[in-house]
Amino acid sequence: MKYVSTRGQAPELDFSGVLLAGLAEDGGLYMPKSWPRFSKAELRALAGLPYPELAAKVIAPFVDDCIPFQDLQAMCRRAYAGFGHAATVPLVQLAPGLFALELFHGPTLAFKDLALQLAGHLFEYVLEKSGEMVRIVGATSGDTGSAAIEAMAGRKNIEITILHPEGRTSEVQRRQMTTVTANNVLNIAVKGNFDDCQDLVKAMFGDAPFRKEMGLSAVNSINWARIAGQIPYYVASALALGAPDRDVAVCVPTGNFGNVLAAWVAKQMGVPIGRFIVASNRNDILTRFLNANDMSIHAVEESFSPSMDIGVSSNFERLLYAFVGSDAALTANIMADFRVSGKMAVPEPAWQAVRREFTGFTLDDPGTLAEIARTYRDCGYLADPHTAVGLAAARECAPVGLQVIVAATAHPAKFPDAIEKAVGFRPALPPRLADLYERQEVFTRAPNDLAHIEGLVRAFAHRNDA
Repeated sequence: MKYVSTRGQAPELDFSGVLLAGLAEDGGLYMPKSWPRFSKAELRALAGLPYPELAAKVIAPFVDDCIPFQDLQAMCRRAYAGFGHAATVPLVQLAPGLFALELFHGPTLAFKDLALQLAGHLFEYVLEKSGEMVRIVGATSGDTGSAAIEAMAGRKNIEITILHPEGRTSEVQRRQMTTVTANNVLNIAVKGNFDDCQDLVKAMFGDAPFRKEMGLSAVNSINWARIAGQIPYYVASALALGAPDRDVAVCVPTGNFGNVLAAWVAKQMGVPIGRFIVASNRNDILTRFLNANDMSIHAVEESFSPSMDIGVSSNFERLLYAFVGSDAALTANIMADFRVSGKMAVPEPAWQAVRREFTGFTLDDPGTLAEIARTYRDCGYLADPHTAVGLAAARECAPVGLQVIVAATAHPAKFPDAIEKAVGFRPALPPRLADLYERQEVFTRAPNDLAHIEGLVRAFAHRNDA
């Protein structure tokens, strides 16, 4: 399996190379040159497997010969051994034809754990073989940072720096990052929003001398390994509802487009997903695009679902590349113009093709609270604000005749303020995080300035020099 950049000016890499590179040298995102495909018989054979075994079989074609299957299988088993539910990703029926796919039973209570716990093992495996060291830098709107830190803390040959927007995550999300005491972790609180943090990370990768000097790598969903690690739970949930002999729909609350892209990849691999519903909060760039071909940057507004407080959906570039016929030159031109003008000129045929598979939906904060209250009243089910946006989208946009899988992306206890506003009480954290509010925090405040951030990363890298 070889990978190419969406912008066509970076070298082809294998899985190990893509894992360590993260972002392509030309600023693009890596994509497989072709999609592996499962037959109906092969999909039926996956049904009922324990989740780690299914995950290894789904991810194996993307890894190819970089990692022997037995080693990949062992890593999947270790990655998911500590999850708080025997099914790893349980599917809960909330109404006829409506299911919540619970993706929050990992160590940081968010869907990011499913990819990042495995990514931690993959990084360590590849680096041990090569003898290299990497410095991971990432940006987070809330959940990626804590999941990445949890996955990478204390690992050999890895340092990790996470940028988060100061004051724009929930307290639980922040504390899950800033209370980790491993000496290979640097937390930076940036004065700005998530898009500012993401732009700083991309700028560090775009600074070729700095990137080489520091040996940078990425764990944001710009890293293909993150997408690969999210595909299996869509395969598992579709099989549980009758695939490959019955179509399903998937509804994903998303800001950066990586989670719903993983579902779309599952379809390319043979899983019969008949519709993708993209659920947004008030930061609705994806819904505006799907409804009116308006992919334009607006100011990011804070909401009760902060992980979706994103103005630029980085992973959309991968879908754009696919829907313009894998034309890297065209993709590069569109993305270059987008950064200058703030509006993406998606060709009409590509937009129409995307609309045939994707539906957009947006929900404001009052609607989010109302959906949390409604779901709790009707089902006794407590949904976090992101999941609530997805549930509202599914109720509104579900295709007739298709069962809908809603990605339940985070534990409600990560957003106690919003939950309390909706239902009148604050959900308890699981026992393993019960003392989170008493733990000491350690982080560095910084301005939205590339030189300053690079200086912090460089100083952290050399902190033990004589």
